[in-house]
Amino acid sequence: MIALLQRVSNASVVVDGATIGAIDAGLLVLVCAERNDTEKDADALLTKLLAYRVFGDDAGKMNRSVSDIAGGLLLVPQFTLAADTKSGTRPSFTPAAAPADGLRLFSYFVEQARLKHATVETGQFGADMKVSLTNDGPVTFWLQTNAK
Repeated sequence: MIALLQRVSNASVVVDGATIGAIDAGLLVLVCAERNDTEKDADALLTKLLAYRVFGDDAGKMNRSVSDIAGGLLLVPQFTLAADTKSGTRPSFTPAAAPADGLRLFSYFVEQARLKHATVETGQFGADMKVSLTNDGPVTFWLQTNAK
């Protein structure tokens, strides 16, 4: 699985003109399931994500996680993170999980996140989403289980 983390001061997702998810300070996380990913991959990614130190401590060093600061999580499904861009000028999405598997793993990821973290908002799988954010830093990190 892949997660693109962005440290934000705020972020939101709009579908059909309605805000369906929004957070203040925390992490906007674009989430992608790849072919052959399992719940074990989702668990490993979530564990790393919740503990990943991207927030400043009193000395300004990135020593605090989203859990440490009780920040928000906005989880947004984005299969395009698995794109194969090695050749040509049109991406191939063959590495991405099939839609049914992607939905199942994203839903599982969200369910587990809600069990382990207080503030979890989401985008909508398969929807045309408008994602807005104020990236704080900017700070952006790529996390991936079983990098292919």
